[in-house]
Amino acid sequence: MYISVIIPAYNEEKRIEKTLLSVHEYLSRQSYDYEIIVVSDGSKDNTVGVVSNLKSTYPDEVAASATKAGQIPNLKIIDDKENHGKGWAVRRGMLEAQGDYRLFMDADNSTTIDQIENFLPYFSQGSDIVIGSRRIAGADIAVKQPWIRDFLGGIFRLIVHTLVPLGVKDSQAGFKCFSRKATEAVFQKQTIFRWAFDVEILAIALKLGFKIEEAPIRWVNDTESKVKLSGMIKMLFEVLQVRWNLWTYKYSA
Repeated sequence: MYISVIIPAYNEEKRIEKTLLSVHEYLSRQSYDYEIIVVSDGSKDNTVGVVSNLKSTYPDEVAASATKAGQIPNLKIIDDKENHGKGWAVRRGMLEAQGDYRLFMDADNSTTIDQIENFLPYFSQGSDIVIGSRRIAGADIAVKQPWIRDFLGGIFRLIVHTLVPLGVKDSQAGFKCFSRKATEAVFQKQTIFRWAFDVEILAIALKLGFKIEEAPIRWVNDTESKVKLSGMIKMLFEVLQVRWNLWTYKYSA
């Protein structure tokens, strides 16, 4: 298996079908094999039902026609009954995937799957992890966040840079690709599953000596996504936990 695409989902019945069809429509035109894994993180709506209805028993060679029929080969659903956090869902999908390269992306399709084209060359150049960035040259923020969220995001980046320097400008974009080796090493050590899980997995990767590359992405803000001050406070405490874990050698090989 060449590429696995993991999509964590919590109450995404209204958006997940469009995203999945878009992902499959793109991948079905590529020369490599792939799988799509949706991990429902204790969804209370019909997310699992919507995804299940898209699963196809058709063979791979009819993938393109299956898309037109509203059916997707190579689609899997993991239905966790309890909510553990986005980081938990990402970890579950990444470790159960079979791909040599494993990408996780957001269910709202804020960064579309075609952006992976800019990622793959970095792996052949020696990178172990390639992360999408909205903060480097070449990035395109098509729809911006409200100013208050952007302000809070800036504060969070400053906190991360101070407490857990990662050497990247954007740790939080939900579009990250790992090699098989990096996936199996990093996610086995993950301990944080909600607000600051991105910071932790990158900190673990650096601790283990993996090479991380940032690639510019096109990103569209989801106007339905909200981050409250309470969430920012929780993120701060989780970043402090990452700092403590580094001090106490929790992530050592």
